[in-house]
Amino acid sequence: MASVGMVVHRTRPEAKELATEALEWLLARGHDVRVPADDAAIVGLERWACPDDGLCDQLVLALSLGGDGTMLRTVDLVSGSGIPVLGINVGNLGYLTECEPGGLEPALEAFFAGDYRIEERMTLEVDAVFGGEARGPFLALNEAWLEKSQPGHTVHMEVSIAGRIFTTYAADGIIVSTATGSTAYNLSVRGPILSPTLDAMVLKPVAPHQLFDLPLVLAGDEEVRIELLDGRTATLLVDGRVIGALASGDVITCRGGPDRARLVRFGPHDFHAILKAKFGLTDR
Repeated sequence: MASVGMVVHRTRPEAKELATEALEWLLARGHDVRVPADDAAIVGLERWACPDDGLCDQLVLALSLGGDGTMLRTVDLVSGSGIPVLGINVGNLGYLTECEPGGLEPALEAFFAGDYRIEERMTLEVDAVFGGEARGPFLALNEAWLEKSQPGHTVHMEVSIAGRIFTTYAADGIIVSTATGSTAYNLSVRGPILSPTLDAMVLKPVAPHQLFDLPLVLAGDEEVRIELLDGRTATLLVDGRVIGALASGDVITCRGGPDRARLVRFGPHDFHAILKAKFGLTDR
């Protein structure tokens, strides 16, 4: 018997149906199932509810049933314990997931037969100082970003890289993404696409009001420090989660995280083929 965690998209009926299918398959084979308490209450799986702080105890697999957002939430819950994550796509993009819904049972069979491999991805560790109070660290698989709080105003930021001041930006915001996150918000603002297994970060200003508007690709161990200037305010988000509002003098730091996301793969994972499919690219 093994313990399996299920993280379920909370508003998609097909995710709930898939969770029921996975639950029946796992219970029929004697496995223990745990569902984060908040998910369980919403999707009707209260019997298998588990508090977040007990989810990872002796867990062998975390099953993500949703889209990339659900994958991010699953990684945040389990990556500190080194638990592998299997993503079943019930979303739109599915860059991070491994299988479509029809492949759920074959994927579970392959996993428990040991016919899989683990692909590791760098994470981002984010610390913040709000009004002199330290908060964090926060984990990101995709990115951390600051965005302006006031419409019609830019945010002024001083950016340091590896302990040295690089430059100041006046922009609508700024993104620090992992290679995995290069196809998320970074891509939507014309940042570079990185092969997702690289240990690297992208620093990308959003709508900068200055001549230097280029993104920077940095090594994963180069710390990025961002300080707000000139009385402007901004909101810090980490993988889409709102962390809080920063004021002038507040600081965030981003660096490669100590824990890695461990994604379950069956056979080769052709990132470039996925990219071609998502963008409708054809061979010439």
